[in-house]
Amino acid sequence: MDRITGPESGDDGNHVYQSIAEDIFEKFISKSRVIGLGSGLTVSSILNCMKRLRENRDIKFVTTSLQIKNSAQAIGLNMIDESYIPDIDFVMDGADQIDSHFNMIKGGGGALLREKIVISAAKSFVIVGHSNKYVDTFNIPIPIEVHPFARSFVLNELLRIGATPKLRMLDKGYPFVTENGNIIYDTIYTPFQEMHEMEIKIKTIPGVMEVGIFTKRADAYYVINSNNSFTILNSSSSR
Repeated sequence: MDRITGPESGDDGNHVYQSIAEDIFEKFISKSRVIGLGSGLTVSSILNCMKRLRENRDIKFVTTSLQIKNSAQAIGLNMIDESYIPDIDFVMDGADQIDSHFNMIKGGGGALLREKIVISAAKSFVIVGHSNKYVDTFNIPIPIEVHPFARSFVLNELLRIGATPKLRMLDKGYPFVTENGNIIYDTIYTPFQEMHEMEIKIKTIPGVMEVGIFTKRADAYYVINSNNSFTILNSSSSR
């Protein structure tokens, strides 16, 4: 496993995003024509630091959430629709947790279905996250996106296989609804072993649209350290 450490940036938290943005641009984006953008504050922060993207109209962007689409449009990026997904060269995204084997849990923001589509289609992708996202073993629920018609059926099936699902709710007491019109069960399902098999087992339940387990390994993992430096991990071996 390769470790490459970026420069320390003192107390300036914005500087580390700028440094990561420059590194990702040089290594990945400058060689790409169609870019997929994941969701979350970290992706938005890095995107806002890539000023050179505004100058290159040849680079086109597919977004996975309205939040990132708004950020991309605000800085004048060249937006395209989902018909370009099969042509995606590179994706930049974050994660809720990354375990010691580089499996990921994603979907805290509710965009897991679209994120898995663009990551699956991409020729390469990177993950950026703060150091506390990198754990030995997962200790948070797995988001499962479910068609509303299958709400009761999926709930019973998850209980039957030993999972503990909880419907994601908004602060005002309404169910959280994804941009695809689906609901999410945040689900405890332990032990966290054989993640690929667990992903397939849950996805075979009729009505499950997507599972927030991501087993495809990224080309690089950018770790934002507590001192506002960053480390790049290569997934050629376990951490």
